[in-house]
Amino acid sequence: IYDGKGFLKKEDAQKFLDQLNMSKKLTAIGVSDKTEKKKAPLLYNLAELQSDCSKRFKISPNDTLEIAQKLYEAKLTTYPRTDARVLSTAICKEIDKNLKGLQSHTTYDKTFVDRILTFSLYADIAKTSYCNDAKIADHYAIIPTGEGSTSGLTDLEMNVYQMIIDRFVCIFLPQAEYNTSTVILQAANSERFKIAEKALVKMGYLEVLKGKVEDADIDDAKLSDYVKKGDVFDADFASEEGKTTPPSRYTSGSMILAMESAGKLVEDEELRAQIKSCGIGTSATRAGILEKLVKIGYINLNKKNQVITSHPDGEAVYEIVKKTIPNFLSPTMTASWEKGLSQIEDGSTTQEFYKKTMEAEI
Repeated sequence: IYDGKGFLKKEDAQKFLDQLNMSKKLTAIGVSDKTEKKKAPLLYNLAELQSDCSKRFKISPNDTLEIAQKLYEAKLTTYPRTDARVLSTAICKEIDKNLKGLQSHTTYDKTFVDRILTFSLYADIAKTSYCNDAKIADHYAIIPTGEGSTSGLTDLEMNVYQMIIDRFVCIFLPQAEYNTSTVILQAANSERFKIAEKALVKMGYLEVLKGKVEDADIDDAKLSDYVKKGDVFDADFASEEGKTTPPSRYTSGSMILAMESAGKLVEDEELRAQIKSCGIGTSATRAGILEKLVKIGYINLNKKNQVITSHPDGEAVYEIVKKTIPNFLSPTMTASWEKGLSQIEDGSTTQEFYKKTMEAEI
């Protein structure tokens, strides 16, 4: 059965078409509807905020960090240099204070906050995935405090503040609901094709993001309203040439996320667990690492779209390192070093042994 990935040889495609064209009919042999629920995403940590700001406002991670720091100093948001995307049990117990503060904020639409407070939608937040003490190292996620003043903020700073508020408000609202209609069509040669349409039927938390994200509009149309099992359709089969495309280039935002999740590139399970909690750099230093690479001329950063490309000088350094100390190019080394530091901390190894191990790896 054709799997939708295409044919590498034109003659194979033509053979497939010849079989289908023996009878230009398709019969619906299966029609189904499935309801799927989607809950609001976890709260912002610095990396996620930097990534979203890079996409939406085309600003660098360092610019986002500076804005987040200003919002924090204005007492509008919590501490920005955090890797956590959840709240602590302690803050969940008094989260209504943040909401009541937002309710009195004249710069924010109170509609959703009023609803959350009126119906106590915040009451069980500690029992959800948005609250998890085990996933917090030093600071919980970035959320609005409900305090401070927005006077003196630029339009961009207000927009970033609004993003943080929206993400926070969403976690208290119902899940969005989608209907996925699937139709299976069968050709005369028993080949099957699938059509699937996904429609938003209940907005839930997406109501907050209406007009701000693409999938926040209700669509009542369902394939099952138009297609029934046993329906026969005239069909036209054709082929077209296509080319595979390389992965998209990194932007400053997606690079920050890649640095945060560098553990995914490590095959050793124990080392992957070690780097999972820290990645390459920290929430406070990743933007600075990128900025330094741009400043010394190893990478290029397009300020208009935040796309990152390599510079000949950086490529030259890469080739030299690859031939001399290739371990430096792998996050596995970073994970190994982090593991060694943890072992020194818990007393399971000595500083001398760790130093010898490091020298052997280099």
